[in-house]
Parts: sequence; structure tokens; C-alpha cells
Amino acid sequence: MCGIIGITSNKPVITNIISSLKKLEYRGYDSAGIATLAKNFIDEVKCEGRVTKLEKICSKKSIEGIIGIGHVRWATHGVPNEVNAHPHSSENVSVVHNGIIENSTLLKKYLEKRGYIFKSQTDTEVITHLLSEFLKKNKLVAAIQKTLAKLHGSYALGILIKNHPDIIIGARRGSPLAVGYGHNENYLGSDSYALKAMTNRVSYLEDGDICIVKKDQVDFYNSNGKKINKKILELSDKNEEYQKGDFQTFMQKEIFEQPQTVKACINEYVDTLRDEINIYNLPWNLKEVKSICLIGCGTAYHACMMAKNWIENLTDIDVVTEIASEFRYKKNNFKKDNLYIFVSQSGETADTFAALELCKKNKMKTLGVVNVVESSIARSSNFVLPIHCGSEIGVASTKAFLGQMLVLYIFALQIGFLQKKLKKNDYKSKIKLLKKLPELIKKTMSVEADVQIIAKTFADSKGSMFLGRGLSYPIAMEGALKLKELCYVHAEGYPAGEMKHGPLALIEDGMPVVILAPRDKHYDKTLSNMQEVIARGAKVLLISNKGKEEISSDNLWKKILVENCSDELLPFLITLPLQMLALHAAKYKGYDIDKPRNLAKSVTVE
Repeated sequence: MCGIIGITSNKPVITNIISSLKKLEYRGYDSAGIATLAKNFIDEVKCEGRVTKLEKICSKKSIEGIIGIGHVRWATHGVPNEVNAHPHSSENVSVVHNGIIENSTLLKKYLEKRGYIFKSQTDTEVITHLLSEFLKKNKLVAAIQKTLAKLHGSYALGILIKNHPDIIIGARRGSPLAVGYGHNENYLGSDSYALKAMTNRVSYLEDGDICIVKKDQVDFYNSNGKKINKKILELSDKNEEYQKGDFQTFMQKEIFEQPQTVKACINEYVDTLRDEINIYNLPWNLKEVKSICLIGCGTAYHACMMAKNWIENLTDIDVVTEIASEFRYKKNNFKKDNLYIFVSQSGETADTFAALELCKKNKMKTLGVVNVVESSIARSSNFVLPIHCGSEIGVASTKAFLGQMLVLYIFALQIGFLQKKLKKNDYKSKIKLLKKLPELIKKTMSVEADVQIIAKTFADSKGSMFLGRGLSYPIAMEGALKLKELCYVHAEGYPAGEMKHGPLALIEDGMPVVILAPRDKHYDKTLSNMQEVIARGAKVLLISNKGKEEISSDNLWKKILVENCSDELLPFLITLPLQMLALHAAKYKGYDIDKPRNLAKSVTVE
């Protein structure tokens, strides 16, 4: 969940390292640091807090070096402070690390007996001292291999060694790592996003790989120490500059980009002239798929919940959803007619990737739904369905969530049609309605002014509840999650019909409650649940869609009406005011909307 950058060049690297760390802050932002190597000396600079603070410190020092590594941290072992910030350096070795060393306590005891003194509370420092120990009696590659063999857990590593002043060492197990190629300089990065400003030519390390990066040469070795070749990939948008434009935050910009991103995604998967879905070249026959398991974490898991409803409604396939962090630790009955779908914005989510690896080991059919086509999940899946929503910088996902839902809905339509559960006329009709979705999303954006006023009540409350039935239940879960992520208040998403089986006890006078009641088959029942909540003194915000029948406003605090569309597509529209609600509630509290506390965008540790 941290960010790594390394640069070896023929010119000073400090400016580019700082610039790259700023791009990597979505991976972690509680501390930052750099180390450069010059004049036979490792110069280390670290601080608690953001990269801008590190930049100010560096500007007051004369930091030399045409080779260096940098790091932004999301704390696992040890509190966020200067001492625990990366890199962790000895006289001869400096290490930046993403991941968790699970046996660090045992390794620390072993190293302390050999005279090594530890300064930090981190698991990473054992790598520094362990490599220092093995370098005493081994050549470089052998010392690295022996060090890695001792480590249990996950890691992506960037390493400087004083006695090898022209190389950066990279190694990977379970956490992503990429090499970038430039002119008279080469790069190491935890993902391609930080490298894009400098190069569009990259290679990806697989688990067990080691790389030795020089300014004009890169050598790769597998887990057996055998030298291997790596394919060089060309990235798109080499000079992509992601700016906020006229918006105050990336999250707000990304919310308002959704009409365009949804339209772009539809154009990728739908032949708009013939009204057909153009998902081709699947490596298996969908008619042979008898069951589907959807796997994800957080917001991606809510997209899985949505997909379960759609697939069950449109096909004869049995569907289950699994939280990725639970999946690999339970008994799974793997069968050849199962399809496993892995949903992840970054494509690097550690728990989701581990679940994918387990399925691959058991020779299962696997499909990735990701935003980053160069990611580990994309590369490891049998087939990939990208969501085509562009870079998402805000840590709390918005446009990626709609993108995940959209791709999964389109895939559900495709299966239903191929299975002949969905008749051709219905199939064509649903696609025609889908094509109208971007414009409906655009029109629904007009509710922001009303949401902005309502948000203050949620910002000032000690807790809230989000209730919905059917397709609205996962959206209620997502709305509650967004408020938790951004506003740091308790919020609970719950099935509206289950509310009286316990959670009703939480309702007290003045408590804000969101009722999601689109005019679908659950509408009347949900309004009955709403009255039960109102009767207990709650301030109810009703979110529904426009219609001819007026919604009774007796004792109703506020209501927001989105545009009207088919029942299957209403979840896309009712999601929008919930995203805005969390954004504006956090804004009232003065919180950092793009970088909420304790969180990071790409969760690459278990």
C-alpha cells in the first residue's frame, strides 16, 4: 500500500524522484523519504507527513546523486513518524519496501544477536540488516537471493548498495513492481502511473523476480537466479497530466466526469449502430458456465453485489459473492464449470490478487474487471474487461465504481442473450436504454445544489443509516462506506426490510437516515419501512426517481429525485447523490477529501 520510485541516470535525480512521489501519494501519505548515493555515501532524508514537506526539507539541503530511491508510506508496522518512514538505511544498504514481512520479529531477534541495532518499529528494517549480513560473504545476486529466501510475506523492494554505486535492485513477491526505460536513465516504480511522466516503455516483475537496474542496462533474474528476458510494453498517454481543472478536488472532478466515462465505456463494449454487445474472443464458452463467483473488496465488492442481482435476473446461472480477504481462507469447491470474476480498480488489490492466484492454481476460469490494464490482476486473468474510466486519483472511488457496475451489467446482458434467457427484442431494448444512460447521469448532476445543503446535517451527526431493498441495497452499502471514508462518522448500510430486526434500536430523535426508494417493485414496501423510521424521530432523506405520482412529504425531512429510467439502470443514478453527500459533508468538516486519513488508493497488503 506504499509507493516506490527509483531512478538511475547520468544527471541529478532528486527533482524527478520528488515529482514521482507526488504522483504516488494515492498509495500512501503518512510519511515520505528519499535516499541518494553520491561520493561513496548514502544520503537519506525522511519526514512525517506529505511529500510537499519532504520537498521543502530537500530544498534547504544540497542533495547530490545521479541514483536514488524514494518512498511514500501507508503505515503497517510502527506509527507514522520520521524514524519509521522509508528508506531504512545502514552504512552500506538503503531499502524502500511495500508489503509486510510476516516473520520480522524472528528475523529481528536473529539479527540483534549478531550485533545489529534497530532504530525503527518497522518490519522493513530487518531487510536492510539481513542484506548487509549476506553481502559480507556473498556476491550480489546470491546475497539478494539468500535475503529474499528468509522473508515470509509480501514485498516490492527498491535497494541501493554503497559498494555498487551504479545500480538499483528491485524484487517482488505479492506486491507490484515495474521497470521503466529511458534515455541514459532507467526507473523502478511500484506502478506505471508514476513512470508515465518519464517513459511509456515498461516491463513488469512477476513473483520471485529480481532486477538489476543501471542507467543503460536492466538485467532480470527469476527465483532460481537464472537470467531471464522481459517483454517491454508500450503504455498509452505517456504525457498524461491529470489536473483538477476548475474543480477544488479530484473527487469532485471525477464525480462530474461520470457522464463522459460511462459513455466511453459503453462505446467500447456496445455496437451502437446494431445495438449489440461486442465482447468477443472469450477463452471459454459462456453457455458452459453453470455458476459465477464474484470477488472484490470494499467498493469493488459492492459492485459484485450489484452484478449478482443482474446476472441472476438475466440468466439461469447461480451466483455468489465473496469478500476477497475471506475467500482464500475458506473451503472452496472448485468445479470446471465455475467462472470466477475479480473486481479491482487498481488491479493490484492484494487480497483479490491472492484469491485469483488460488483459482489459477486450481485451473479455474478467471476474468478480471479492472481500471488498469497493465496491472497484476489483468495480466494474470484468463480474460480482462477494462472499465475504461481513466485515471482515478481520489482515494474514495466514484467513477470507477460506476465503471465496474457498467461492465458487469453489460456482461450480464451478454450472458443472458447467449443463453437465450434474454430474448432478442428484450436484449436490443435494454441496449437502447443503456445508450441513454450518459445523458441521464449528466441531467442528474443538477441535484448537487440540494445535496450540498443537506450534507451539513450528516457532517454534524454522530452517525447515520442508509437503507435500501433489492438493487438499492448494495448502493446503500456504498453510500454508507463513502460517508465513513470521507467524513469519519459511523454510517451503516442495511437492507430496509431487515431494519426492524435490530438496527431500528439505533434510531433516535434527529438521526439522519437515507432511504433509497426508486419506483421499482420494492417501492411500496420501502416507503413503509421509511414510515417506521420517521415514527422513531429520524430525519429522513428520501432518494427516488421522478414520476407522475407525487411522493407524500408528510413528516419527510428532505427528498431528492433523480432522472427516470429502467429499474435495472436506476442504481447508477441514485449512486450520484450519495457520492455528492459524502463529498460535501467532508468539505463542511474541512477534511482532505482526496486523501482521507488512514486510507490509500491501491491496497497492496493483506
